[in-house]
Amino acid sequence: MTELSDREADLVSAHEQERPARQLGGVLRLGVWILGGLLSAYALMVVFRPVEALQHRMTFLAVALPLVFVCYRSGWTEFLRRKMWLPRLEWRTRRRRADDRPAAVGGTSTEEAPAGDTPREPGTGAHPPEAAEVPPSEAKAGALRTERPSIMDWLLAAASLAVLVYPLAAIDDFRDRGSGAALTELDITAGLALTVLLLEAVRRTVGMTLSVICVIFLFYAYYGSWLPIDWTIGHRGFDLGQIVSQLYTGTEGFFGVPMQVAASYIILFTIYGAVLDYSGASRFFIDLSFAAFRRSRSAPGRTVATAGFLLGTVSGSGVATTVSLGSVAWPVLRRAGYPQEPAGGILAASGIGAILSPPTLGAAAFIIAEYLRVSYLEVLLYATIPTLLYYLGIFLAIEIDSRRFGTHAVQIDAPRAGRLLLRFGYHFSSLILIVVLMALDRSAYQAVVIATAVAFGLSFLDPRHRMGPKRLGQALANGALGVLPVTAVCAAAGIIVGVITQTGLGLNLSAIIVDFAAGNLILTTLMSAVAVMLLGLAVPVTASFIIAAVIIGPALTALGVTQAEAYMFVFYYAVLSEVSPPTALSAVAAAAITGGNTYRTMMMAWRYTLPAFLVPFAFVLTPNGQALLGQGPFGTVLLMAAVSAVAVAALAMATGGPAGWFERVLACVAAVLLLFLEPAPIVAGLAVLAVAAAVHLVRRRRRDPA
Repeated sequence: MTELSDREADLVSAHEQERPARQLGGVLRLGVWILGGLLSAYALMVVFRPVEALQHRMTFLAVALPLVFVCYRSGWTEFLRRKMWLPRLEWRTRRRRADDRPAAVGGTSTEEAPAGDTPREPGTGAHPPEAAEVPPSEAKAGALRTERPSIMDWLLAAASLAVLVYPLAAIDDFRDRGSGAALTELDITAGLALTVLLLEAVRRTVGMTLSVICVIFLFYAYYGSWLPIDWTIGHRGFDLGQIVSQLYTGTEGFFGVPMQVAASYIILFTIYGAVLDYSGASRFFIDLSFAAFRRSRSAPGRTVATAGFLLGTVSGSGVATTVSLGSVAWPVLRRAGYPQEPAGGILAASGIGAILSPPTLGAAAFIIAEYLRVSYLEVLLYATIPTLLYYLGIFLAIEIDSRRFGTHAVQIDAPRAGRLLLRFGYHFSSLILIVVLMALDRSAYQAVVIATAVAFGLSFLDPRHRMGPKRLGQALANGALGVLPVTAVCAAAGIIVGVITQTGLGLNLSAIIVDFAAGNLILTTLMSAVAVMLLGLAVPVTASFIIAAVIIGPALTALGVTQAEAYMFVFYYAVLSEVSPPTALSAVAAAAITGGNTYRTMMMAWRYTLPAFLVPFAFVLTPNGQALLGQGPFGTVLLMAAVSAVAVAALAMATGGPAGWFERVLACVAAVLLLFLEPAPIVAGLAVLAVAAAVHLVRRRRRDPA
């Protein structure tokens, strides 16, 4: 991955929903890396020697949760000062750094950049030798001052270990006590302690909002009997023992499906991403993208979109991909003549593209596979056509904007694409291998482990990135430590899922949504989209998907939508919250890089990603919409994909083309009609689009007779 300057690292910290990790040093840093490496080794071992579900998830959390308190600072002092509750409190902290930059994955750091250093373009030879040979996650840590966990951090880490090792000491007896509702006082105390610890871990890693939501659900479980008996959401109430039994002793709460996904799927893919990073794949992906599009005025924009897709395979984060890409792409876009806001929109849209795209997708996609009890390969197939439509929309918008803004080709001193592919094209092999192995009925767990081993072996083809024992250990450690925030979120989300299951709230809320929409699927879908986007503004993508899936999913399925369509709809809108005003984290980060107006950058990002907002409505509202998820006869799938591609082209014309307002309105109407995916609306949509094109051509000839 490209090297991040001080300012760019600050941007990730400021705009990523995950909070920055501490800069650890000395023996403590080594110890954390050893534990991270052991956690990765354990996750890899379980793939081939399975462990009983509850025991596996408890063991994983018993290592991960203490690491959260060691690696992530409390932030209470900063929080109180920011809220001005302690305006006269002297600033005191154990932090020894001059700045507050985030760690790279796993608590390591990026190398210090000289003052005034500007991002360097790939292939120019301007990178210092160590930047070309060492991934950012392995850059010199000595350039930063380190900090130590406080006594309270160590106490919380110890308490986390205690409350999770305690049931593991006699897991069968513990499970029997929970199923028989015969918990001891020690069981209840440990369960309550783990609840508090998870709330604090989530607050440290992703912020206060999700913790507050979890507390609200706990109060609802305990005080539900106080609600009026005629209220739909009222229930008989549960005591502490019943709540703890639901959350702590089985696989319905802390150790439910979200935790299973974190401990089995996500950590394996973060290990894979770390190994790719250390093997030099990140630099290759960026250089290849710049080499592939070099001779047209739209080439810079297309290069950014392609690089975002490839780089996101390693990063796994929309904001991080946006910032990493911006460090090398913004100077190129500026030289090509792009204004600041459109350039920021391209960066943001490209940053989140990889979360929506096979072969890795985002963390929520793994949860979809578990909820639907289908293979991960099937989820990848669901996402294939929407991904193609997403990038078609981006490329068409880029082509239109290149003409509107008068951009021009930029000469970049990079190796030719053919030469890069011949020399480093092996980096693609592990990505392809994941899909091939799953197609051969290998589990996603085994496929990603084998692909990781292949990526490790291929690293020896490049002398600069050979993964000896030290680099392999660092990659394993980074892979494990990179999953800590997601683990905290998934475990805490178990509180919400457990309470919803115990109280029946999910079905009750879905009934309320359906009743409020008077049983109308269109209105229900609109309400669901708004609800998921609003939720995504406050909590991370994974958490917003989990909450929406158990509440909004049943509302959609009650009106005849299949589970696959409902979950994919929720998934897309959870991810798109990162480019949705008024927060649009990826767009805000992009605006900070380009120096453009934040709101206009958000709107440009929204325009580039518009197909991703509308296509999910197509596969939920229309009878043939399931074809966009690859379901149905091949001919139907191909036809519906082609019609949707025409609809995306009409959207591009409506939102950014050189047409007048009348043609834009006609193109928008045509796009909506086409996305109904039914014969009559398709014919009508094509007719309206033809009229729009004819009107545009007539006006153009009158304006330019020559």
